[in-house]
Amino acid sequence: MKSMVRKIVRLVSASVPEGIALLFTRIALAGIFWRSARTKVEDGSWLQMSDTTVLLFREEYGMPWPEITGLLATYAEHFLPILVVLGLFTRIGAAGLLVMTLVIQFFVYPEAWWQVHILWVALAGILIVRGGGIFSLDRLTGHKFG
Repeated sequence: MKSMVRKIVRLVSASVPEGIALLFTRIALAGIFWRSARTKVEDGSWLQMSDTTVLLFREEYGMPWPEITGLLATYAEHFLPILVVLGLFTRIGAAGLLVMTLVIQFFVYPEAWWQVHILWVALAGILIVRGGGIFSLDRLTGHKFG
């Protein structure tokens, strides 16, 4: 029985199954932030921040300098998910998304830890620890931080 369990563990721990799991992890985490990013820009534009975003950062989120913090969040929510999905500098991109998650947790929606943010932290943590896996540009290019 123990040898069968060991074989199963070796099989699912191999580089291809792990790579598939890490690919899905990358897509899941990136998708969360990409969808949020797209709500912050004017319809039909790529990166033109909407007036609604400035208003949200000022009124609902209570962020200082909403024009600047809103723009930084908008750009980060576009750029970091692209890195993570491509698996390019995966650990750095995931760390950036982790920092954004913690800012949201502590300064914007502190009540959302168990409902939402713990999952985001877990996804980012997996990518920071394991990297992008074999189905990533990091692996193809030999990046050490991937």
